[in-house]
Amino acid sequence: MNAFCEVLEQLYKKVLLGATLESDSHKYIFYLNPALSDQEYATTLSLEWPDTSGVQGMHQPLPVKVTAIPGAGVCVKRNSQTSSAQETQLLQLTVIHVMISKILSAETEIHTKEKYCDITKILLQSNEVDSKLICLVQNSDKLLSHMAAKCLALLLYFQLKEKITLSSSWMVFCQNNLSEYSESNEVIHCLWILTAVIKEIFKDTCSEKTEILKQFLTAFDTTFEVFYNSLFSQHFENHQDPSKIINSLMSFLDLLELLIASRIYLKLHFRSQRVLFLKPSCVLDILTWPIQAFVKRKLIIFIKKCLLCKVGEDLCHASVLTLMSPDHHLDVDMLALANAVLQTVNLSLLKTWSVRGKRPYFGGNEVQPGCGDIAGPDHVLLRAASLVTVKSLEIKFRNYTSVNEMKVDLQRFMSELLTFLKPHLQPSLQLHNPCEWLSRVFIEQDDDMLEAAKALLSIYLKLIRECEATESVTQEKEMWIRHTHENGYNPHCIFIFFLKNIGFDSTVLLDFLISSETCFLEYFVRYLKLLQKDWDNFFTICKVFDATESQCGINICGCVPSLIQDRSSNRTPPHCLTAPDSHIHAYACIPWASGDYSEPLKQAVMSKETHTVRDHSPSSPQACQNLVDYDSSDDSEAESMGQCSADSQQTSFYQQASKNIQDPAGTSRDKEELCLEPQSSPLVPKESTASFSVDCEVAPNNTVSEVGIFQRVVKCFEELQGAIYRLQKKNLFPYNPAALLKLLKCIEAIYNKSVSLL
Repeated sequence: MNAFCEVLEQLYKKVLLGATLESDSHKYIFYLNPALSDQEYATTLSLEWPDTSGVQGMHQPLPVKVTAIPGAGVCVKRNSQTSSAQETQLLQLTVIHVMISKILSAETEIHTKEKYCDITKILLQSNEVDSKLICLVQNSDKLLSHMAAKCLALLLYFQLKEKITLSSSWMVFCQNNLSEYSESNEVIHCLWILTAVIKEIFKDTCSEKTEILKQFLTAFDTTFEVFYNSLFSQHFENHQDPSKIINSLMSFLDLLELLIASRIYLKLHFRSQRVLFLKPSCVLDILTWPIQAFVKRKLIIFIKKCLLCKVGEDLCHASVLTLMSPDHHLDVDMLALANAVLQTVNLSLLKTWSVRGKRPYFGGNEVQPGCGDIAGPDHVLLRAASLVTVKSLEIKFRNYTSVNEMKVDLQRFMSELLTFLKPHLQPSLQLHNPCEWLSRVFIEQDDDMLEAAKALLSIYLKLIRECEATESVTQEKEMWIRHTHENGYNPHCIFIFFLKNIGFDSTVLLDFLISSETCFLEYFVRYLKLLQKDWDNFFTICKVFDATESQCGINICGCVPSLIQDRSSNRTPPHCLTAPDSHIHAYACIPWASGDYSEPLKQAVMSKETHTVRDHSPSSPQACQNLVDYDSSDDSEAESMGQCSADSQQTSFYQQASKNIQDPAGTSRDKEELCLEPQSSPLVPKESTASFSVDCEVAPNNTVSEVGIFQRVVKCFEELQGAIYRLQKKNLFPYNPAALLKLLKCIEAIYNKSVSLL
């Protein structure tokens, strides 16, 4: 026993280092073949190693010089007399796991990889190691079971990659456990192993991953659909031990996400990849179960990822950067999922999605003893439910042709959403512009906020196109504009609230434009295109913001109020919330609410309400200058290196987006929204580099100045345009911003023309 364990330890060290094994492959099998019982384990230890004379160091420790490996983490007791069968099994599994990992690694030498591969094949063929691993997976010891599951997943992937037929024992194990739902641990083990295999396929850099996954799904396609039907037809209240079905549900959602991701990124079309879209109501019904909050949270986030086509994004990062080609079948499936979501909303079931009680914390919902806790809504669920509803509306509206039908559905669903959010917002939306809901709900999640803003902008643009084609009466248009405010989706209000959130800081916009973590580039381009055509409405809305803030006595540049009822108390609330008596029904101040929709543009510009404002970014011009004003690219080591190197990795998305922006021949509506040439705006000289001329400057050092919303927005655009131009001039921008600069210059020209008319 002493010699057996010592040799196994030395073998582990050699494999961990990726060293070549000199002996015949069959002789290593003796040490790697896991024992299943104490009797078999004792028999293994009592056997004599055959023909040891030609095997170097097999009954003595292998004469290999081993250096310390930080974090190797092998749990082996040096005193062989205290070793147990379990520890020996764990070490055997660890050696097998490391060996297969070395085979799959591109860094392993070819000769060493061939040797390890030969040993693994012999282990599979002559000793049925996969059958033994299946038995170990069902062991009551959780550590041994988990290690066996990890080892089995790698072995299965090795078989797929080497085009070895999967063993009948594994196929039978899956069929028995997934043919129908049962409250057994084997179901969870089976789902975990299948998920781990697909993850390995995604992580592999080989060009054959699509064929490998196709081979895998061919064997399990029907099994996955059968289990889907069985699991989601369960009644939660009928289970005595809810933890069993919850664990199975969580594991299957992980597997389902990877199946959908493989359809999107690897372009496979198996029925098991479509089962969610074919039967979405089964999944949505679970949100009505009296189930723990973390399950609802995971489920609603899963649906959100599906609608945004972001499933498996952590494993498909390289694929995400390459814009997906059109997929009509996927569009049809997304529409089916969106319709199912909206049907749930229409049935007033949104309230069943939210959970009140203890706040969710990282690692659980318990707090330290002695620390107070305030009950409140689950912010994650509120954001996800809002985005799921808005995104579903956007997908549904792509297929609408009737303006009246669009307006009716938009009012119904947005009314349901605002009603759902109203109890969770403080202060109530009744005291504010209804369009402020988006900034309040998503204030802590900028990527979701921009996705929601982009979806609402797409809905607005769709309605504009249809209304322009069917309506010409000014009064009807004014009523429709009023409708956009009442239902909280006016794009100008949403954009202004977004700028207020960031303190009108152009450096934040610049960061969004450079980063690939949000869809801000696409959203910003579409909004600028809209702004060129809808400048008068933008003027009017800015004037209404100023008038409302002035009458309410609210700081126009103050931070957005604490938008969720129970936000962290360590934040100092903005000054506007300290005087609740000063709040009036802001909606009554809005001209479109009282029928007075538009006023002359000159009045909007000349109106100079005074506001006491505190500059939240007094050094923003200087900060912007520091960000981009380098004498050479060497002066920006930390920033420019990462940004410039993005040309080969990060910028594929931006290059495609820039291409879309500059594509004047686009035939689709989306391409028309992103085309370079403005629809109607003053021409700007090609060599013009002049910045916006804003008379009202922001006073530095937190001094008080008189400035309105419109001037703040224009000032922000001015600073952003200058920052982008300086970065482009020094070749530090991660993609070609020429089209974006031209859009900003068009806005500048419109502004200058408006001022010149006064």
